[in-house]
Amino acid sequence: MPDRLERLCIEKGLRMTGQRRVVARVLSVAEDHPDVEEVYRRSAAIDPNISIATVYRTVRLFEEAGIIERHDFGDGRARYEESPEEHHDHLIDTTSGRVIEFHNAEIERLQEKVAREHGFELIGHRLELYGVPLERTSKKKRGGG
Repeated sequence: MPDRLERLCIEKGLRMTGQRRVVARVLSVAEDHPDVEEVYRRSAAIDPNISIATVYRTVRLFEEAGIIERHDFGDGRARYEESPEEHHDHLIDTTSGRVIEFHNAEIERLQEKVAREHGFELIGHRLELYGVPLERTSKKKRGGG
């Protein structure tokens, strides 16, 4: 049974080779936002014959087809996730690199309001918030490490 990402590839008319299926599966089950090197490591664990060049080409193909989204979370590496069915934003922990997906109706309303105030109809956006855990900043304020 093909996973969601593989079904999307087929619907978009992409030829699904065995190695493309492996990359699609890796991205479908990812609970994080892996970079290409991590996608390659996970893919090679399934198919040791897959090359990093194949992974790069496949990721680019999936991105161009709108099947996955590319993100730059400020660490100099492109990270990927399956194109979401529903919109969400990202909160990035700059100390660990952990990415938290969230949706906030108030932020969404405010963005619409700002766009209207400037004479625009909002057709899309990307919001990435960068921060450190509160317990880390609290320790610094108290003189801790």
